[in-house]
Amino acid sequence: MDRIFIKDLVARGIIGVNQWERAVPQEIVISLTMFVDTRSAASSDNVGDTINYSDVSKRALHLAETQKRLTVESLANDLAKMCLEDQRVTKVIVRVEKPGAVRFTKSVGVEIERTQSDYQQ
Repeated sequence: MDRIFIKDLVARGIIGVNQWERAVPQEIVISLTMFVDTRSAASSDNVGDTINYSDVSKRALHLAETQKRLTVESLANDLAKMCLEDQRVTKVIVRVEKPGAVRFTKSVGVEIERTQSDYQQ
């Protein structure tokens, strides 16, 4: 399966359980890998036939900057659901990182993998 990816998208939002994390937006780094069949877009050379990564990036930024989540796990799940709203995306890998959140580390975070069936009622 083909993959469309967005790597290291930087958002500024409220995320964390500590009081100081709830007071000031902090950097959140997001990477998305969406599994999509891109053959139609490759044949037509039309962006309308594929996932528009600019639109996905804007939606991901908005979500990360407005949700005010306690955990990166919850934000990652929100982002996975957002990507899978488009039925052409069969699977998504979401990575959410908080740079500098833990002393002596470059970044900490979570990476999750979800499919359409994970969110079907």
